[in-house]
Amino acid sequence: MLTKFETKSNRVKGLSFHPKRPWILASLYNGTVQLWDYKMGTLLERFEEHEGPVRGVDFHNNQPLFVSGGDDHKIKVWNWKVRRCLFTLHGHLDYIRTVFFHHEAPWIISASDDQSIRIWNWQSRNCISILTGHTHWVMCAQFHPKDDLVVSASLDQTVRVWDISGLRKKHMAPSSGNQIEDSLKSQQADIFGNTDAVVKYVLEGHDRAVNWVAFHPTQPLIVSSSDDRLVKLWRMNETRAWEVDTCRGHYNNVSSVLFHPRSELIISNSEDKTIRIWDMGKRTALQTFRREQDRFWIITAHPELNLFAAGHDGGLIVFKLERERPAHQVHQSQLFYVKEKSIRMYDFARSSDDPVVSLRKSASNGGLATAPRALSYNPAEHAALITTAQDGGTYELYSLPKETGGDARDASDVKKGSGNSAVFVARNRFAVLDKTQQQIYIKDLRNETTKQFKAPTGTTDVSYAGGKNILITTATSVVLFDTEQRQNVAELVVSGVRYVVWSPDNSMVALMAKHSIVIANKKLEQLCLIHEQIRVKSGVWDESGVFLYSTLNHVKYTLWQGDNGIIQTLDQVLYLTRINGKSLYGLDRDGKVRLLTIDPTEYKFKLALVRRNYDEVLNIIRTSNLVGQSIIAYLQKKGYPEVALQFVKDHKTRFELALECGNLDVAIETANAMNREDCWLKLAVEALRQGSHHVVEMTYQRTKSFDRLSFLYLITGNIDKLKKMLKIAELRNDVMSRYHNALYLGDIEDQVMLLKDAGQAQLAYLTAKSHGLEEQAEAILADAGLESPPELPSHFEPSLLKTPTPILKQFDQNWPLHAISKGFFEGGLFESHLAESKPSAMLSAVADDSWAEEPANKPAAPSVSVVTAIKAPVKPAMAEDDDDLDGGDGWDMDDDIDVPSDASPVSEVPHEGFEANLNGEPFRLPVRGTSLSDMWVRRSPLAVDHVAAGSFDTAFQLLNRQVGAVNFAELKPILMSVWMSSRSYLQCNLGSPSVAFPLLRLWNEEPEKTLPYSPVTLPTLVALLQAAYAETTQGRFPKALSLFKKILHSIVLVTASSEQNVEEIQQLLGVASEYVLGLRMQIARKGETDMKRGVELAVYFTHCDLQPAHLHRALTQAMAKAFEAKNFNTVLGLAGRLTELNPDPAALQTANKYSRAAQRTPTDEIALEYDSYNPFVICAASFRPIYRGSASVKCPFCKAEFKPEFSGQLCTNCEISQVGATGTGLRLL
Repeated sequence: MLTKFETKSNRVKGLSFHPKRPWILASLYNGTVQLWDYKMGTLLERFEEHEGPVRGVDFHNNQPLFVSGGDDHKIKVWNWKVRRCLFTLHGHLDYIRTVFFHHEAPWIISASDDQSIRIWNWQSRNCISILTGHTHWVMCAQFHPKDDLVVSASLDQTVRVWDISGLRKKHMAPSSGNQIEDSLKSQQADIFGNTDAVVKYVLEGHDRAVNWVAFHPTQPLIVSSSDDRLVKLWRMNETRAWEVDTCRGHYNNVSSVLFHPRSELIISNSEDKTIRIWDMGKRTALQTFRREQDRFWIITAHPELNLFAAGHDGGLIVFKLERERPAHQVHQSQLFYVKEKSIRMYDFARSSDDPVVSLRKSASNGGLATAPRALSYNPAEHAALITTAQDGGTYELYSLPKETGGDARDASDVKKGSGNSAVFVARNRFAVLDKTQQQIYIKDLRNETTKQFKAPTGTTDVSYAGGKNILITTATSVVLFDTEQRQNVAELVVSGVRYVVWSPDNSMVALMAKHSIVIANKKLEQLCLIHEQIRVKSGVWDESGVFLYSTLNHVKYTLWQGDNGIIQTLDQVLYLTRINGKSLYGLDRDGKVRLLTIDPTEYKFKLALVRRNYDEVLNIIRTSNLVGQSIIAYLQKKGYPEVALQFVKDHKTRFELALECGNLDVAIETANAMNREDCWLKLAVEALRQGSHHVVEMTYQRTKSFDRLSFLYLITGNIDKLKKMLKIAELRNDVMSRYHNALYLGDIEDQVMLLKDAGQAQLAYLTAKSHGLEEQAEAILADAGLESPPELPSHFEPSLLKTPTPILKQFDQNWPLHAISKGFFEGGLFESHLAESKPSAMLSAVADDSWAEEPANKPAAPSVSVVTAIKAPVKPAMAEDDDDLDGGDGWDMDDDIDVPSDASPVSEVPHEGFEANLNGEPFRLPVRGTSLSDMWVRRSPLAVDHVAAGSFDTAFQLLNRQVGAVNFAELKPILMSVWMSSRSYLQCNLGSPSVAFPLLRLWNEEPEKTLPYSPVTLPTLVALLQAAYAETTQGRFPKALSLFKKILHSIVLVTASSEQNVEEIQQLLGVASEYVLGLRMQIARKGETDMKRGVELAVYFTHCDLQPAHLHRALTQAMAKAFEAKNFNTVLGLAGRLTELNPDPAALQTANKYSRAAQRTPTDEIALEYDSYNPFVICAASFRPIYRGSASVKCPFCKAEFKPEFSGQLCTNCEISQVGATGTGLRLL
């Protein structure tokens, strides 16, 4: 048993795996339900509303629900998304032992100590059947996984099988509509017993209470466990059921039992503290797993994975019965691996998978815990070593046939021996590890020992390390061992190594532990250490020296110096085997070869930077779309901010990077976009460091830093602007700034006047006196009323306060800088693309301001469309004065040049009419060629090209075949636009017709491969979509509907340039179709007088696929309408949906307000045609729900669904195609 996860808690009485997520529910004896993530090993949530022990719990197979039942006689249905109980089912009179969901119907089955079994409809929240017949507590009741059967176990020592086909016919068929009659029938069923579920078989054979019973998933078998310490196997047919056999071996009450979903095994657990595995065919115990202190109470199996869980007194344990990692080895372009009792070979070059040789039964993976642990391949002898854990460790040596194909051949002359690990180390030698004796044996192909030596203490594995060396793995280290000299070559301290992967040239090795990877060189010198939160499963080396590895959830990479990242997310565990370019091969747990297409750009980019291969870096930047915060941070960390700058769109990050690499142009651009004072000041510091005082001046002006600006003008000698600063200070009435500017200018009179006005008469007098302004000094003295002038200190020599004049007044240009060579990337990338990037800069700026970048709850702001930016007229560069145009003589255009006439006059050619040319050959009229329009019609499968050619009939035929189009009147404006845009006209002589020139979207030297220009492109549709979103946000629904319909009609004639564009257009078609349907319902609701119908339309609108911001508003609106109609139960459902979407605080507050008000009386006053628990789509004609399983027809173009009675009519959504018509699909490429 391989333990994957274990918890410590109160006694676990119930368990359930989530079918898709790595979650497990555990119901505890203390009344708590715990939700665990068994991959991460974390507790996600606790649910604590039960009073007393919770004995049963079960996940729904596709809804975000689970059910629990406990000793408080209550069944609670929970929503794990909103993390709360939705409702409680009352009816049982005693402890509830088990609860389970039905696999298809909206039913819950519960077993109770009140001697009854109840079946509930969790949608209507009613009990639909009560199964009575047991005479003691019912310990377990479960639905059959496929048939209309129920099996139950009771303390009355019986197992009962119930037929519930009548219940399905009654409750899964359409209702008769007579609610009173249905209610009376239900009451009679409760009083006199339900006749819809009858006992089919009563199985008697246990001597004591039966604790558990379960159906086989595919066979007509039942297994039961009892307090008589027995596990019994039963078989049934259409007429009877009987006991097949009994499994004996437990020493105490057997608590739970189940069938293995994929093998012929039975698994049981008991209060004797054991889990036992039984062979279903032989009814013998295969293995026993024992705990020292804890009794087992429950066991369950994962519905899809090879996982099991058991609950005991001290918590729960998640485990596997056997390894799922296929034993494999890759040699060149061949993969040898073990699957289904044979060795198979997969050829990567030919993509062929052939069985090679059948394994002996002892080494195959058909039995329990005998899956091969490892495979070692010898290409020289075409032999394979298979190692298993059977009998304490065994190996088998197989000689593989040279020819493959057909069925696997039986193995002949198989040599076998004892050993925990076996690996080829030479052409005719292999090494075997015996862990018990801590010996390593070197054997030849005859399985005879040639040498042996003592292994280091605690050796767990050996692997080939190239040449004459092997790599020995111990619990705390790995040792490189020379088998000839029998001595250690190198050793690296690393714990828990499970797998070893050498690079193709044996220069590096990856040592993989459970949660870590160590990369070392061939001398076992550690290069880097990578830690992972979840388990590392496998790894493979790229030909460039990058190590790719898989975890439970991801494919990741690491470079030898420690740089790492994520390549791709995995849906299932993959064991990597080979990487070739973008193709990544691996084996899944079923032994199937899987091919993943990955994008290696990121790690190739990092590898090129590490190796300083700058040419490769430039090539990747030019040819790939490498973006992301991780790349930006990586480049910044590695000292390449100028490269990171090219990937960043966020203004703040661009600004910081621009300052780091000293790019003032980008810094100014981003500072303008942000317009924050702190950014301007940082820019000023960097500009001052570079001596760009023009930029410094601009930043000080933007931040109104007047003092700094004055000082800048002082040090640059800009006297004129200093005078302006003095005037500005006067207007601002800033005394200190005015004094400083006067001081900088040396304006003594202004200084004296300023000091006098400020009341500093003594300072004014001293200033005037010291600068020789005697008259002003006397006037100041007289005005101040001073009898004697102030005296200056006599202990120092006085000097005039005057600022020094700059020797070099360089205010008209920046300070000179030392010339340096530009960096590789600045010179090699950015300058070479300067001419290319400038024309597209405006387009990039416009494209960045798109609706997709805005928050979901923010109204779409109007933006300049890409088409508008492209068609904007370009203004020629004009001089400020027209006279300057003729002022220069650089072109020498005014010089009079005497051009001599041709020295040799043209000789006259005799004219002989049209019958002869210059060579005397007869003249032939040229044959008219095929026009481009005809070529477009003949060669293109796109309707838009036929329209551009003027062949409307063939275009209509194409659209009819592709999307069932029948109404082309709605397309007339777009058709004419396409036709007129496909050509331009050149006016010739007066009276002669104009000459038409085709406009092409794809140019080719061969005329037959050209295609016409089309004005309908993806950017134009995206611009329309943005405008439609904005109109929807503003509530102008008729205008928004018109725009969305225009998008639908335009998609018919759109052209795509790549497969990615095709996917985007298909996605756009779905969005437009959903919005057209939703807006039509909204407009219809506006004119609806019936309150019931108005509420229904409002609620239906919330089930359209809308943007989050629009869905928030739709749900809020629907809540208001339902609340107005007093449908409080509907309000609760809508509020729960809104809460799950994580809306803005205002919307969340509104949802909570409605929810609290509706919880007082959670009922609906008006019966709506609406079931939130049953998935449905809206009929685009009647605006009525079409529930899952009901018949419907679709529009072949917009995919809107209709009820069958609308088949053959014109689609009311797109107004183009016929409902129910067949189409091959719209061609876009």
